[in-house]
Amino acid sequence: MRRSAPTLAALLPGRDNNLNLVRMLAAGAVLVSHAFPISGGKDPLLVLTGATGGEYAVAVFFGISGLLIARSFDRRETMLHFAAARVLRLFPALAVVLVLTVCAGALLTRLPLADYLAARGTWTYIPANLLLASPQFALPGVFETNPYGPQINGSLWTLFYEVACYGGVVLLGLIGVLRRRWLALAAAALVGCAHIGIAWGSAPGGPLGEAVSMRIALLARLAFPFMLGTAAYVWRERLVLSGWIALALWIPTALLPAGTLLAAGIVVALVYGALWFGFVPKGRLLGYNRIGDYSYGVYIYAFPVQQALVHFAPGMSPLANIVLALPATLVLAVLSWTLVERRAIAAARPLADLLTRRQGSDQERNPA
Repeated sequence: MRRSAPTLAALLPGRDNNLNLVRMLAAGAVLVSHAFPISGGKDPLLVLTGATGGEYAVAVFFGISGLLIARSFDRRETMLHFAAARVLRLFPALAVVLVLTVCAGALLTRLPLADYLAARGTWTYIPANLLLASPQFALPGVFETNPYGPQINGSLWTLFYEVACYGGVVLLGLIGVLRRRWLALAAAALVGCAHIGIAWGSAPGGPLGEAVSMRIALLARLAFPFMLGTAAYVWRERLVLSGWIALALWIPTALLPAGTLLAAGIVVALVYGALWFGFVPKGRLLGYNRIGDYSYGVYIYAFPVQQALVHFAPGMSPLANIVLALPATLVLAVLSWTLVERRAIAAARPLADLLTRRQGSDQERNPA
């Protein structure tokens, strides 16, 4: 198997991969999962496994991100180049969706327009969500009678943890962990144990009770797949990508009851499977790369679109929500990629080059 299957290092260079497709499928899975609670139901995977389909899809996002962010840090020209690429990938599109959401809220609110515009929550929505640390989920008078409640965009909370994981990669890189395979593996194992231990201990009746904050628990949960991806990058010379291994990793999940351990096992299988599917299959699948990377747009626009559909059609089934939300969200995602994201990504390197030159000029004028 080792002789016939390629290593990650052999497949990682270049853009000849299916990662855009994997991310798009994950974004679609988040939309499908959210359709159940938004329509007043419950994701069936939550009952069967202890986690929702959306949580598994986010784990795939974080696993791929852990791989790519570790590579980006390892190959960086300067820290400014690394930071500019990360900032311009996330924040321009986020700012646009927040502005559009506030504008749409003026049409959807139950309040008179003057009251909506005068409300403090209308004006704090954009800066609070751009800062990420304490996101604001509601707008005054919007979606208050929806089954899910007034949350405008229930997907944005993960962005704080995404950026926190970026910081974790920087820290690991600066102290040399990304250059030492066994240390990287130990770090991933430590994060995995922390996630499982916190989730088990914080469950009703668990020994930790409420001693661990929700934010720490969520960070451990999302850092787990992220560190799996990061460790995969560090072990790229040794990590074999095999379809047989991808299938074999699902075997233990059949032996575990619904709960934290089963969910963690599924995350491991999903992250490895995503890496295999992202790099090994070729042929016509690669044609998707000519379309564009719409996954981020789908992720940040789907929830408000789904909430708006339920607002206008109370009693809508999850299936109807999925069928109607997918095309509307895809249109917004295509526009986001074409008009905002692609241009912001292209501007990252020139901006970093400019800032680097200015930094060098300042140092020449003001030597230490």
